[in-house]
Amino acid sequence: MLHFLYSLFFRIALPFVLLRLWWIGRRNPDAWHRWQERLGYVERSDEPVIWVHAVSVGETIAAAPLVKALLRRRPDIPILMTAMTATGSARARAMFGDSVRYAYSPYDTPGAVRRFAERVRPRALVIMETELWPNMIANTYRGGVPIFLINARLSERSARGYERVASLVKPLLRSLCWIAAQADEDAGRFLRIGAQPESVSVTGSIKFDVDITEALKAESANLRAQLGAARPVWIAASTHDGEDQQILAAHKTILASFPEALLVIVPRHPERFDDVAALTEARGLRLARRSVARGPLASEIQVYLGDTMGELLMLYGASDVAFVGGSLIERGGHNPLEPAAWGIPVFSGTHVFNFETIYQRLLDDQGVQLVENADELARAICSLIDDPEALKAYGERALAVVNKNRGALDKVVEGITERL
Repeated sequence: MLHFLYSLFFRIALPFVLLRLWWIGRRNPDAWHRWQERLGYVERSDEPVIWVHAVSVGETIAAAPLVKALLRRRPDIPILMTAMTATGSARARAMFGDSVRYAYSPYDTPGAVRRFAERVRPRALVIMETELWPNMIANTYRGGVPIFLINARLSERSARGYERVASLVKPLLRSLCWIAAQADEDAGRFLRIGAQPESVSVTGSIKFDVDITEALKAESANLRAQLGAARPVWIAASTHDGEDQQILAAHKTILASFPEALLVIVPRHPERFDDVAALTEARGLRLARRSVARGPLASEIQVYLGDTMGELLMLYGASDVAFVGGSLIERGGHNPLEPAAWGIPVFSGTHVFNFETIYQRLLDDQGVQLVENADELARAICSLIDDPEALKAYGERALAVVNKNRGALDKVVEGITERL
């Protein structure tokens, strides 16, 4: 009954969803481009594909090492990547070029999902993290296609929410061929809300398997030389509205002690690039944009706006200290392992419930520091700039946590290929 009501509600809401998509597309045209795909009208596939679904840019980045490994392990099966957001889709294209296919995920109505599946002919569906779309899962399962929930995480808050709609969630979980959970706590919560014990394993998080190539190191070193090798550089990554103001306030405090310091700020969503540029200049800070600035950066520039796609990992490597956004506001945080893998100190706000297990492992080994506000962040960064040995030790602890927890990727790829 709940599934029927869910589908009915989605059908009724669909015109308003499309209207909102059109509205967003006025500022970000790619969001409206290819809108037919969201109704299941995608290019037909000549052969079955491995369908990898990552709802947004964070999950798309997390899926990257898995997709690369599947391409190596099963080059005979094409891979189709889907995302719900324009940013996620663009990020996938930047990472993989022509080696995989791309489409927007169909909206979760029975008709859209059915049309999508008929056209792409999935041989397997790999869902990143916790994207439990009822019609997507039910339709795929009825087609006899194995469904894998990979890098699965489930916070206590989400588990309690799912328990309130147990009659809807339990059949979905029992349609999954395999749930590869990040941690024991995640696995326990999946079991509590109805997953079958034989379908749940604890593999760890593939986000620990960050791949920093030699080419990326060279690109990052080249950028750092352009930014200024001797000046302190800190990055505020994946920031949201409501955080940028706090980040800029922290930077002004840092500049009072270290006038040569440079902030690299990277908003989470590209449609906010211009807003953050305007906000920076309104605060009286001198700005350069990554998309425009080339060659050595003038010493009077105080803020460097990362307004390009697909370069965040490289920008981390050009920095001395990282702040990971979505955490000074109640957004739930973003992935801190990319800066940690560069061996640089990592800071976040206290709202990191979306990455609870990862942050706890970093906290246990003093590989991350959580701050309450801009003042705390500024003081912490100033103390590290003033103490190079402490900065180095902090970064080494963060890197050690990443290295200690590597290996989930091999377990996940092996598990998927065995079950194929």
